[in-house]
Parts: sequence; structure tokens; C-alpha cells
Amino acid sequence: MVSIVDRVRPGGARLFHAAVLAGGLTLFLGALLTDYAYWNTYLIQWSDFASWLLVGAMVLTSVAVICEILALVRGGRSIVHIVVLVATWLVGFFDALYHARDAWAIMPMALVFSVIVVVLAFVATWIGFASLRAGGAR
Repeated sequence: MVSIVDRVRPGGARLFHAAVLAGGLTLFLGALLTDYAYWNTYLIQWSDFASWLLVGAMVLTSVAVICEILALVRGGRSIVHIVVLVATWLVGFFDALYHARDAWAIMPMALVFSVIVVVLAFVATWIGFASLRAGGAR
């Protein structure tokens, strides 16, 4: 006996959005780890690495926000996801601005901003990936 189950497969735009979310989370996590390395060693290269990782994360988060706004306009998207994404973008932006200061002056607040933005990015990615499961409502 063969059973055929109809599954809802995510489209290309949703997969692109998921990849952008995952990339942003990874870069924010990298920035957090390099901030932690700078906090332990005070080698300025770690601060520079964190700044560049934040730039990449902000680019990907901006793309994710644009994707989510377009999906919201087309209908069927959760407003909670866009709020969390915008909060992630804002905290990441302030974290990047904070990293633009003198390397000796950024600790410990840069580390605090990085922890907050990683938590927000994780929540945004979790919500985004929850919509990819087969038959997911979104």
C-alpha cells in the first residue's frame, strides 16, 4: 500500500530568506566571539574583526528585513517576526556604531550589545525557520 502525502514545500523566496537569516545569525555570533576574545586579550585585531563581522551581519539583516516587508505586503506573514527583525537591526546598528569608537573604549558595552543582538538574531531565525516546516502557517 502506497500513501501519498501532500507536503507544502517552501518556495525559493522563503529559502533565500532563511539563508539570509542564518547567515546574519552566524555573523552576529562571530562578532560576539571576537568581542569576547578582545575582552580577554585586548588585542585590537579582535575589535577590528568584530567590526567587519557586524558590517556583514547588518547587510544580511537588512536584506532579511526587506524580504520580510515584501512578504508582509503580499500577506500571510507574522508581524512578530518583522518586529523582532527590526529590533535585531536596530541593536546591531547601535552595536556597529559603538564598535566605531576607539578600540580601548568599547568594552564592556560592546560585549553587552553583542550578546543582546545574538539573542535577538536567534529568536528571529527561530521564527523564520519555524515557517519552513511542512504545512507551516505563514
